[in-house]
Amino acid sequence: MAGKRTGHVERATRETKVSVEICLDGTGGADLDTGVPFLDHMLTLFAVHGLFDLKVKATGDLEIDAHHTVEDIGIAFGQALSKALGDRLGITRYGHFTLPMDESLACVTLDLSNRPFLVYDTPPLAERSGDFETQLAPEFFRAFCQHGGVTLHIRVLYGANTHHMLEAAFKAFGRALGAAVSLDPRRSGIPSSKGTL
Repeated sequence: MAGKRTGHVERATRETKVSVEICLDGTGGADLDTGVPFLDHMLTLFAVHGLFDLKVKATGDLEIDAHHTVEDIGIAFGQALSKALGDRLGITRYGHFTLPMDESLACVTLDLSNRPFLVYDTPPLAERSGDFETQLAPEFFRAFCQHGGVTLHIRVLYGANTHHMLEAAFKAFGRALGAAVSLDPRRSGIPSSKGTL
């Protein structure tokens, strides 16, 4: 990853131990061991479709549930993204992608604004997809936004299968973030009329 935009964060609490490394200029490689198999699957899709190289290692109090682990991965993930972006010079800043997954359609729009905000809107989901509590998905994204300085709107417009709806959201998230972090060859400064993000 030398010479590329990378961010590495380690977070340790009494509940979890998390390490996240992201390369914004990657090829879609994923090395994931979170203890939460469904999250590993979703983050693999994110990395592949956003062309990020992503390494995540986490251990947590899964004997209670996955909440602390998923949230702390989101925190470290957001912090690692912010480190990789640095001063955010020359980035495209905005990203948008609408993605179908069989009967489901997800739309993700985001702004690397340094103003954290999450809008998360989906049809009713099953309580679980496999062993994963689906209410943890917005917790992951909220933690990511707060610590990555991202305004993120996720809408699953329709769908019937919970796995498909979440998969569409994570794939669209990868594509939208990949577009937003890309460097605009016409821009050398901060992509804001304020001169700062």
